[in-house]
This record gives sequence, C-alpha cells and structure tokens, in this order.
Amino acid sequence: MFPGGLSDMAIIINLSRRPGGTFALLAVSLLCLVAIAGPLISPYGPNAIAPATRLMRPSLEHLFGTDQLGRDIMSRLIFGTRVALGVSLSVIAISLTAGVALGVLSALAPRAVDLVIVGIFDLVTSFPSIILALSLVAVLGPGLGNVVLLVSIVFIPHFGRVARAQTIAIKNSAFIEAEKVLGAQTWRIVLHHVVPNIIGPIFVLACMDIPVVITIEAGLSFLGLGVRPPLASWGNLLNDGYTYLDQSPWLATFSGLSLIFATLGFALLGEAMRDTLDPKLRRAH
Repeated sequence: MFPGGLSDMAIIINLSRRPGGTFALLAVSLLCLVAIAGPLISPYGPNAIAPATRLMRPSLEHLFGTDQLGRDIMSRLIFGTRVALGVSLSVIAISLTAGVALGVLSALAPRAVDLVIVGIFDLVTSFPSIILALSLVAVLGPGLGNVVLLVSIVFIPHFGRVARAQTIAIKNSAFIEAEKVLGAQTWRIVLHHVVPNIIGPIFVLACMDIPVVITIEAGLSFLGLGVRPPLASWGNLLNDGYTYLDQSPWLATFSGLSLIFATLGFALLGEAMRDTLDPKLRRAH
C-alpha cells in the first residue's frame, strides 16, 4: 500500500489520468531504464577517445555526434543519466531520512530542543540552495561524494519543516493518546503511527525536489565544482558544449535537452502525485 490508502496499481492508474501524469510516468520510467541498463545500451564506452572523429555531426555511426575528444555524445549522456539519478536519489534518501527524524524529534521534544532544531533549519534555509551548495563545495572541494553529502545538508530542512508541522498536527490526536494510555513506548508510536500518517506529503515533496537536485548537481558540475571529468555528467557535458559551441552545437543541445526532459518529467510526476495522494484533490478530480 502507498501513502493515502491506495494500492500501487491504483496510484499508477490515477497518475496516468492527471494532466501530464502519463508523460511523467513515461519520462521517469525511461530515465530509470536508461540509468539501469546504461552499459548494455551504450554504443561506445563513455571515455573512448577517438581524435580522428572529434566534433562530428550526428550520423548513423554517432547518433548525437562526438565531442572535442571524439567521444560519443550519446554514450556520455547515457552514463550522465546514471550520475544524475544516482546523485539525486541519494541526496533525497539522505535528506528525507535525516529531515523526518529531526522534524519528528523537534515536534515531540521539549521546547528548548525544538527551538534549537528550528533555529538550525532557519539558518540553513536563509541561504538560497544553490549559493549554499556552492559555498560548501568550495570549502570541502569538488567530487561526487562531497556533492551528495553537501547537497543533502541543504535539503534536510525542506523535509524537517514538513515533518515537524505534520507531527504537531497529529500528536494530540485520539489514536495517539490511546496508545500512550495503553503504555506504548515513544519509538513504537513514532514508527507505527506518526511516520505512516505524515509520509504522504513528504513523499510528494521528495518527488518535487528531485529535479531541483538534478539542476543543482548539473550547475555545480558545469562550474567545475561537482562531478569531475572524465566521469560523464550533464553539467560538465554542458560546459564542454559551451566551450565548443561555435564549432559544434550538438553537445550543448543534447545535454540541455536531457536536463530539460528529466526535470520536466520529475516535476510533473510530483504534481500528479500530489493530486493523487491528497484526498480532497482526488475527490475534486
């Protein structure tokens, strides 16, 4: 069962009926398939250098053309999809887990603890996401691991605030009070009653944050502060395309379209998921 009392199949059926839901399901499914089966469907290795074929136009041999080192653009975009989804899903998993834990703790803990946690959330969210990520990466250095860790820190307050608000809304409910009267331990109440009742909005927020994380990772890589070459990333592919834009526009074009396709697909999925899991919006539709 999914959050909101719907089965997995009912979720998929309802998503496909929403505006943009069908496109979102197809786009996200295609991206996941490409990321998982990347080594099998890639026509060339992502780092296979062939100077004799550098900056080629799209052809039957290289469907998306080649870059400044003769590497196949399509192959590098496929492996860049693995990086984009890997980073975004890792960031969302870390920040969601930490955010929910801190948010629930803040709502149930004494007032002093609540003020400290909320103050930390306010401090982190007072900076724009991309600016804070840039600052942290500049201090600790670029690299895939650092990007995942530091962007996760940026997004923890997003989930923490929602978890705190949802927990405060239900912590005095009758079923929670009944569990307390029956002598249930706090951890049992949190795991079996609080988390299942607050996870719906948090899951929707996670879907909507995935395209933001993809964009931040691409921006950091574009600036040379994220994924480092020769590892393929949409951001450093865009950087290469910008550098050689006057000689071959294909690298920048296909990299940009990949980024647009992914962010649009996940954004529409988040909106469709919100309409599906919200009982009021579901009845309205």
